[in-house]
Amino acid sequence: MTTTFMKSAKFLFTSESVTEGHPDKVCDAISDAVVDALIEQDKTSRVACETATKTGFVMVLGEVTTKGYVDIDSLVREVVTGIGYDRGKKGFDGFTCGVQVALASQSPDISRGVDQGGKVAEPEYNEAYIEAGGAGDQGMMFGYACDETDVLMPLPIYLAHKLTRKMAEVRKNGTIAWMYPDGKSQVTVEYHYGKPARIHTVLISTQHAAEFEGEELSAERIRADLKKYVIDPVLPSELVDDDMLIYTNPTGRFVIGGPMGDSGLTGRKIIVDSYGGMGRHGGGAFSGKDPTKVDRSGAYAARWVAKNVVAAGLATRCEVQLAYAIGVARPLSINVETFGTGLVDDEKIAEAISKVFDLRPRAIIHDLDLLRPIYRPLAAYGHFGRDDLDLTWERTDRAEDLRKALGLG
Repeated sequence: MTTTFMKSAKFLFTSESVTEGHPDKVCDAISDAVVDALIEQDKTSRVACETATKTGFVMVLGEVTTKGYVDIDSLVREVVTGIGYDRGKKGFDGFTCGVQVALASQSPDISRGVDQGGKVAEPEYNEAYIEAGGAGDQGMMFGYACDETDVLMPLPIYLAHKLTRKMAEVRKNGTIAWMYPDGKSQVTVEYHYGKPARIHTVLISTQHAAEFEGEELSAERIRADLKKYVIDPVLPSELVDDDMLIYTNPTGRFVIGGPMGDSGLTGRKIIVDSYGGMGRHGGGAFSGKDPTKVDRSGAYAARWVAKNVVAAGLATRCEVQLAYAIGVARPLSINVETFGTGLVDDEKIAEAISKVFDLRPRAIIHDLDLLRPIYRPLAAYGHFGRDDLDLTWERTDRAEDLRKALGLG
């Protein structure tokens, strides 16, 4: 199956992105804002925070153990209005919505596995400290990288995120004044023998005002503005031709959006958050979790590893799987799949990874500097391949070490 992907003469692959105003992403942003606020005050904070929303209310729930304090009500309103839901006509208003809080302490049965050496934030970074920090849960995490873009991400999800980020930009700076926060993009790329050849289809759906400049907003105006201010500036011209299909608001109307149009929940857009379906996903969401949860830190580390493999020239496409057991520091397994593009055997790359990277949770947290308030900007537009953020797991600082470990100089 893996080599067929590379050898197929022609195939289509599609990925989607959603804007920060999508109800699920509103929830991700609130949950990550809680994580940031607590880690900033207390690096030993344990946070597993989920958010749910529907018309007129937000509920924040989960488990938190911390020395810090957060005014959840004020934080929710800050996030919601910052996204752009600040008036009732948009379907949601962060100034007047109800906020419910149901946060309890983390189970001691979980914390004892994570904090075998005491709940401390690096009193002395040594072997005993690292080994005493077990994984916060069992599970498997995947990282993926390929040479389709400069940031080593699959092209479909990369372009889909660029489109939704552009939608937010032109909405917030007033270039498209009729646009509201909720929206989606979808990009289909045509591949020839595993390489992007052209963009086949672009789809954008965006919430909008019912009327604009005293008239009912037409589908023609929506399409023209989206093409001029969003699609044309983002898509690489060398991959665009006259046969590319463009769909904008296919139902013809998208006035009711946000939590009024659909309920929202943290962690319901995990494929949008990762690789758009091109790489596998272990199933655990990222948002709302402090980095002792390997759903988050393990996935970041797996991306870091996979990106360095590709950057080292060891493969043009690489997927890394890590597996953990609760309370156990060392990963149970490291698996590498290069889809027939590897310079050496996948088993040898896995051996080199185990020599170059320390993938125990406390080592990951230290090496990637994860005990910082860096998570809220990640809640929308992807956790990987972000060329607008300086993310430690996006660095290719171990590429040369991997080559040396394989005797490649």
